[in-house]
Amino acid sequence: MSEKETNFFKAEEKLSTTESIVQFLWNRRTREFCGRTGSSWLKILIFYIIFYLCLAAFWALMLLIFYQTIDQRVPKWQLGDSRIGSNPGLGFRPRPREENVESTLIWFKQGQNEHNWKHWSDNLVKFLEPYEKATDASADRGAHVEQCRDNDKTSNSEKFCFFDIKTIDNNCTKGQDFGYKRGDPCVLIKLNRIYNWQPEPYSRDDLASNAAIPDEVRNGYAKNSSKMVFITCEGENAADKENIGPIHYYPQNGIEFKYFPFTNQPGYLSPFVFIHFLKPTPGVLINIECKAWAKNIKHDRMDREGSVHFELLIDGF
Repeated sequence: MSEKETNFFKAEEKLSTTESIVQFLWNRRTREFCGRTGSSWLKILIFYIIFYLCLAAFWALMLLIFYQTIDQRVPKWQLGDSRIGSNPGLGFRPRPREENVESTLIWFKQGQNEHNWKHWSDNLVKFLEPYEKATDASADRGAHVEQCRDNDKTSNSEKFCFFDIKTIDNNCTKGQDFGYKRGDPCVLIKLNRIYNWQPEPYSRDDLASNAAIPDEVRNGYAKNSSKMVFITCEGENAADKENIGPIHYYPQNGIEFKYFPFTNQPGYLSPFVFIHFLKPTPGVLINIECKAWAKNIKHDRMDREGSVHFELLIDGF
């Protein structure tokens, strides 16, 4: 076959393919579009509209039934039956920058240059904003808040005791930059929220038989402070204990039982303790572990149950 004949047949084949595509899109003879007549397209359109409406109605009904089984305020599974469990952990503030979100290192340089330490101070300011607003609005805190005295609280689970940050020592306040400018930083320690969890006090037998309970807790019970979750912080290793320096706790070295339980009350603010490191050794990485102490708080360093770990590093001038 000559080259001309070959080119002729290729042209005919190409023309035939093009005509087939055009005819599939619109067949003038049968008046079909993409292989279907107008009535056929209308029928399939109506079918799928009805099908998806029924499907949407089915799932809407299922979701409606599902939400009838859920209480938006009270979790269905609580304490030991929940994934969170009944053993609270601890959290700390300030937190590192977002790019170091997985870090537990508080690292800054004291001095006049705000760039070296302001992030840590600002992080605490942001965390305390709801507490500041609650204090400023003390005349109208709402029906869920009550002023509790002598570590007592009414039996009304809808209410919670007001945690007043005005009782915090001036050394750990916004006006003092929480000590970061001076190099004696304050770190906020709080218990993680667990719905309906209530701390239990140690008994005399517990204090006598459990050698792990520190002297600060024993002394607190001796002073009639039995209704308190005590907080203790110390260096994890011998070198850390040597470099951590003296510590003060504000407003006190624990959280009173009156602030529990947390039952998702509107406006609830978690109580906390400020740890003031008075003279930490600069230029040394200090590993710190803080623990909460109550009879129903167990400690597990691997899973960080009942405790929290962070590091402190202060650069010198």
